[in-house]
Amino acid sequence: MTIALPAPAIGRETITADARITSTAGPRETLNFATGATSLGTFLVARSNNGICAILFGGSRGELMCDLHERFPGAELVANEDDLQTLVADVAEFIEAPTTGLRLPLDIRGTSFQKKVWQALRDIPVGTTASYADIARRIGTPKAVRAVAQACAANTIAVAIPCHRVIKNDGALSGYRWGVDRKQALLDKEARQ
Repeated sequence: MTIALPAPAIGRETITADARITSTAGPRETLNFATGATSLGTFLVARSNNGICAILFGGSRGELMCDLHERFPGAELVANEDDLQTLVADVAEFIEAPTTGLRLPLDIRGTSFQKKVWQALRDIPVGTTASYADIARRIGTPKAVRAVAQACAANTIAVAIPCHRVIKNDGALSGYRWGVDRKQALLDKEARQ
């Protein structure tokens, strides 16, 4: 069975019964992915030849596959639950107990500015937070607060690049791609560690 997705400006893609999403647009790269579940809900982890390129949260496997496809439109996405079983278990353990650390290679993709922001996020200790303005100052661009927020929103590697640790200047929670409730739950988990 094949389910057609809306066609992009160039090319056409399909989701097939064997859980492959293919696209005729863009360079061909294969990303293997698998899904798992934690107390925070369903998640998807995707791996390229260079490491983890995505950890996404969602409501269902189908929703997560569509999100992955939108973020990597030129890639062939291959469901590989058996081969990624250990990786899924490691990510689930990290989500449930963040102080265990995630000692897996990451394939971090973004602009040089985004990578600076994401490194600054990775430097925030578990159980603490920083404001968008704090991050902008740390990377040497104190007026780039909105750009920092946009970089957080563009992050494809949830929890390993902890954009959930970034809050407003007044200490209030702000948006989180995977929901403010999930952001609060992650912060609560980390505070208890």
